[in-house]
Amino acid sequence: MSNRLEQLCAQKGMRMTEQRRIIARVLSEAQDHPDAEELYARARALDPNMSLATVYRTVRLFEDAGIIARHDFGDGRARFEEIPDTHHDHLIDIKTGEVMEFHDEDIEKLQVKIARKLGYRLIDHRLELYGVKLKS
Repeated sequence: MSNRLEQLCAQKGMRMTEQRRIIARVLSEAQDHPDAEELYARARALDPNMSLATVYRTVRLFEDAGIIARHDFGDGRARFEEIPDTHHDHLIDIKTGEVMEFHDEDIEKLQVKIARKLGYRLIDHRLELYGVKLKS
């Protein structure tokens, strides 16, 4: 069964080895933003012959093709996610490392307004908020 990421690879004409398929599947099924080491552990559970070098080469290939995004959430590790169908931003808990995705229309409008005020048309953006959970 092919996943969305694997279909995007095929559309871009990439040769899909079995190990690339596994990495694509792991990324497509990820509910978090795994780093290369986490991807490696998950992929290795499916294929014990998987190497960390293969994971690094594959995420670079996918990133260069524009089908996954690399994030740096301030913890020194590059994290990856499939390019989403719809835009979202991230809130990172600096104590736990938890990454929450969110979308806020007011923030989106404000960013466009600020760009226009400064004489620009907004093309793209990334918003990452860092915080600690409030005590309840």
